[in-house]
Amino acid sequence: MTPDQLLQGLLEGPAPAQRRAMAKAITLLESTRPDHRAQADELLTAMLPHTGKSFRLGISGVPGVGKSTFIEALGLYLIGQGHRVAVLTIDPSSTVSGGSILGDKTRMELLSVHERAYIRPSPSSGTLGGVAEKTRESILVCEAAGYDVVIVETVGVGQSETAVANMTDMFVLMQLPNAGDDLQAIKKGVMEIADLVVINKADIDAIAATRAALQITSALQLLGMHGGSGHAHADATQWHPKVVQLSALLGQGVDTFWAAVSEFRTLQTAHGRLADRRQHQALSWMWERIDAGLKHNFRAQPRVQTLLPQLSQKVASGQLAASTAARQLLAAQAHSQPVRADERPT
Repeated sequence: MTPDQLLQGLLEGPAPAQRRAMAKAITLLESTRPDHRAQADELLTAMLPHTGKSFRLGISGVPGVGKSTFIEALGLYLIGQGHRVAVLTIDPSSTVSGGSILGDKTRMELLSVHERAYIRPSPSSGTLGGVAEKTRESILVCEAAGYDVVIVETVGVGQSETAVANMTDMFVLMQLPNAGDDLQAIKKGVMEIADLVVINKADIDAIAATRAALQITSALQLLGMHGGSGHAHADATQWHPKVVQLSALLGQGVDTFWAAVSEFRTLQTAHGRLADRRQHQALSWMWERIDAGLKHNFRAQPRVQTLLPQLSQKVASGQLAASTAARQLLAAQAHSQPVRADERPT
């Protein structure tokens, strides 16, 4: 299908044909073939006027916290409220085989078959940050197709897997009861950027869930007072991160969670912060693609390709410092660049 045909399929409205167009569009965007990249750029430009109307929700948490169960409960709740829900799940790729299971849909049995929901699993393919390289493009596809809530579920998070916060309107961190004391909560890099913290499986141990909520609330207040987290505690016009308890398995507390999300959206929209956040994200996206393109072009330079194997061997055997090898490769790449007419010596 051509980019025009894909766009037309996306705009047709809820139908099997639209779902096929979404799948083909995301596959095209994920392709690394040069001809596909040109078509993908054309499709992205054509889609832009039809995007930006959804609410983008990022959800992270350690493996086993119940992200998939919660997303299904939330998705079904939102569909009951009249929304159309798209879920982009990121599955970790094996560092050995490079493959991914992509089995998140099997854990959302009811939501995956609902006509007002769309679930797309994608491999992380080695991309850092808990998301896939083309997650931002996939969000735009879902928005162009008319989904007004787009949920991005990341792989299990560590301190550095925070990229999802830079492509969504709200970042939700899921925690377990007895997941650590308040010091552990403060140490986590994701805690600093969380807009909402969810204590899941609160039905298993209500006392532990309440204790965890109090500890995390205390940690969030300390981070807010520090001022570096972007949630200045003394500013009443800013959103102050909250902690909610729920049981995704029993469907308890989902309405409370969505009420907090709606409050966040209203406050951020009223003060222009949601628009500012998206503008900043768009610029970050551009620079990320520039960085990726520069790295690709660097590896493609003939002089670099010639030197890279031998310098890599020397670094691995301890004969050459890694920083020295890097400078030599960068110098080789610079010498590979063609000289413009106005730069040539006279």
